[in-house]
Amino acid sequence: MSVASDLDRLAAVDLNLLPPLLALLEERSVTRAAARIGLSQPAMSHALTRLRRLVDDDLLLRQGRTMVLTPRAEALVGPLRQVLDQASRVVRFPAFDPATDARVITVTCSTSTAYVLGGRVARLVAERAPHATLRLKTLAEVTDSVFTDPSTDVVLLSEGIASPYPRARLYDDRWVVIAAADAAPPGATALDLLTTLPHAVFDSGTRRAKPYAVLDEHQVPYTVRQVVPDQMLLPTLVARTGGVAVHRLRVATQMRPEVDLRLEEFPFPIATLGVDMVWNPRLADHDFIAWLRAILQAAVHELPTP
Repeated sequence: MSVASDLDRLAAVDLNLLPPLLALLEERSVTRAAARIGLSQPAMSHALTRLRRLVDDDLLLRQGRTMVLTPRAEALVGPLRQVLDQASRVVRFPAFDPATDARVITVTCSTSTAYVLGGRVARLVAERAPHATLRLKTLAEVTDSVFTDPSTDVVLLSEGIASPYPRARLYDDRWVVIAAADAAPPGATALDLLTTLPHAVFDSGTRRAKPYAVLDEHQVPYTVRQVVPDQMLLPTLVARTGGVAVHRLRVATQMRPEVDLRLEEFPFPIATLGVDMVWNPRLADHDFIAWLRAILQAAVHELPTP
């Protein structure tokens, strides 16, 4: 088929339907898709009817209380997102210039990741984008809506937490046992600490910390005496009360000059604690993404070797 005939066919298609189509496929909700691109709900419903005729497919089907994509719709998401990203480059929205840009840059992560990287990222942003504002947004529970939140640029996510979008490793970490420096004889092993000292644990809601699942698998006895809503409270608590906890090595290492802690390797084989970058799929500013990725990687490069 000639290029001319391809253009003739495209000219007969209302290309204004493509942004609503992507919003519908990503949101899987007429209401949320309408809010996302500024249409009324009836207008979005009308657009869905037209899109179904255009591609000769239902696209969205109700399944119980939720909407699911048809196989045809699933296959459209990637190519459609790529087409719209390329279209934004054609119309050439203003390029990101860190010297003059005054946007709010939002990095969403856990409190422990914010503790490890936040100060370094803030300094690098201040140096390289002096008019921008860095917003660190912390959360304990991760839902699919976190990744597409309009106020979020990137989510820094532990490798054990699922993501519906592509991810890339930022840095690696691992579990360690922490206790007060004088909580047990110097010769006590990590297993001795875990079995003899009272535990302080993070209340993670529905998710169970992997180290405790491993301890249970090995039938290791332990006693929990403190439960806290933020894992960053654990080092200070065990240092002051003489208890024990499990924590990320990079947090414990960075906190050691402030809190008198003893660090021991976790006594059983356990999965690593990699932290990944998951970019907001709605973020089409590729120059900005590349710049912020370089900032995050530079911050990791500054971390002391664990």
